[in-house]
Amino acid sequence: MSAGSFSPLFGFVPNSPTEYALYMVIIWVPYVVLIIYGQRLQGYAIMADVGRYLSRLKVDAEKSRGNLLSYLQKKGVAGDGQRTMEGMIESVTIFPENMDPVGIVKKMELIIRTQEDHVKLRVREIMKSANDLERTAAINMLEISSALDMIYRVVRHYYLITKKSPDGIYLAAQLQMILPSLVKQADAYLNAMDALEKLLPLGDAAGPLTVSRWMKDSQKYDYDDETVYSEMDYKGRRVAVIKAKGPGASVGKVDDALANLLNGPYSGSSAVIMIDAALKLEGERSGDVAMGMGAAIGGIGTEKFKIEDVSTKLGIPVYAVIIKESLLEAISVMTRDIAEAADQARKTILSLIETQVPEGGKAIIIGVGNTLGVAQ
Repeated sequence: MSAGSFSPLFGFVPNSPTEYALYMVIIWVPYVVLIIYGQRLQGYAIMADVGRYLSRLKVDAEKSRGNLLSYLQKKGVAGDGQRTMEGMIESVTIFPENMDPVGIVKKMELIIRTQEDHVKLRVREIMKSANDLERTAAINMLEISSALDMIYRVVRHYYLITKKSPDGIYLAAQLQMILPSLVKQADAYLNAMDALEKLLPLGDAAGPLTVSRWMKDSQKYDYDDETVYSEMDYKGRRVAVIKAKGPGASVGKVDDALANLLNGPYSGSSAVIMIDAALKLEGERSGDVAMGMGAAIGGIGTEKFKIEDVSTKLGIPVYAVIIKESLLEAISVMTRDIAEAADQARKTILSLIETQVPEGGKAIIIGVGNTLGVAQ
């Protein structure tokens, strides 16, 4: 077969049997290798990529632990106190059995409240010379450290299982797809620790920030240690405003405060209006304000259930005003766009009161979110 029968490879045309054999080896050996070992080579590449992301998660988990211990040291906690707090990072919360869902909300609420009360008690014992703001910051830093530690350990678990499994490439590919966004979230959580230490508002404080202006010059009433409310008159309407007590890092018990007011001095209210930060879709602008219906509150669902339950029993409509932001913005220091959106949110709420609450009527506004750095 003549050399003219071949198309040149990068300008090379075989002119002898030896060159022809070399030509065939160069062309076909890689194909054979890829056919036989292609999936395995791809698996090695994917696992190497997952391993790099896992290393970043490990660094974030270790840094968060170090930041927590450093903060405790600044507040005069050392030795046994630091070891106790470090041991709490890996504490677990076991949710109740949901095979029979009747009563599960009360079970979940009891477990969560018990866990929260336990952590507060231990932190109070450890940080005896600290004030309440410093303790709430430490509790939130502990939650971040616990979350990052759990993320790292879960990813490491699946990474090691993938390495042991003969079909691990499929699990590795799924890990590879979700890890970039997971690492971004972990980085944001880590950055939030600095905001907690300096008592800077997070993006999640959009709700409390919106209502705080109305509470500034009003008489405040404590519902409990973490929740506060005030009253104001707006164009002949009696309005109660609820938020978590700031400027500590707390979300309060706004659901319980709402139920207390609706079954007490604000029985017969015409509307409940909730303002909260909400996740925006890609392509939407951070800080956009939207209005809708329903309970605007996150968490595991117990607070939302109680708000919906009491409002349904009393026949009171619940309206939602949301400030759009990304997940990363919600757990990072509040941006200018989100802070400025609070003014537009206030206008939307007042418009709702004018249209949905008759003169002489009553309404309740709830600022939902972590009130770190936002007083009342």
